[in-house]
Amino acid sequence: METQPSGPDHTSGVRRRRMLGLALGAGLVPALGPAAQAASDPASETAPETVRTLPAAALGRRVAAVAASQLGVPYAWGGGDRMGASLGFCDADNGWLNGVCMGEKTVGFDCSGLSLYCWYRASHGTVELGHYTGAQFNLSAPVARDALAPGDLLFFSRPDAPLHHVGIYVGEGAMIHAEHTGTLVARLENVLDVPRWAAEFAGARRPGPAAG
Repeated sequence: METQPSGPDHTSGVRRRRMLGLALGAGLVPALGPAAQAASDPASETAPETVRTLPAAALGRRVAAVAASQLGVPYAWGGGDRMGASLGFCDADNGWLNGVCMGEKTVGFDCSGLSLYCWYRASHGTVELGHYTGAQFNLSAPVARDALAPGDLLFFSRPDAPLHHVGIYVGEGAMIHAEHTGTLVARLENVLDVPRWAAEFAGARRPGPAAG
């Protein structure tokens, strides 16, 4: 469930993520797994000043390519920012596995951290989404199911957990997402034909560069 955490646990978790991000940026901590490949992904092939003029379809394909470069990165509750995978944290309900707080021990992404990173990197910073599913939903334009294109964001909801999950549509019916603690970033084929996800599908959204 991707609600916005608050209180001391959230504050300390954000502080830990920022410290780790600085260390990664300074080369003090080695990059982990597939995230290390991000520097050579297709998002680096276009200069930042030209991103605003890219057709939406081309930008979406870049987002999908960045998402694919993160396959295999661990899930971390609260993890992921503009720089990539980051240290997560635990709150009362999330980040735990078999009674152990894995969030604060894992460098990775949660679902909205992954979508935030992929869109930020692919757009060279011209698209910056919030780190919560509700914010990402509200900051993006609606897309009909029959008009889905790579890079679109798929949102999922339940009565007990509104907009609890987001994944990145990568074409041919597939979604790349970070599902929950204990899993890795993965590709799910024919996502909207899977009963669980079809029942919870709340709509698709397409982010775009901010004006200016």
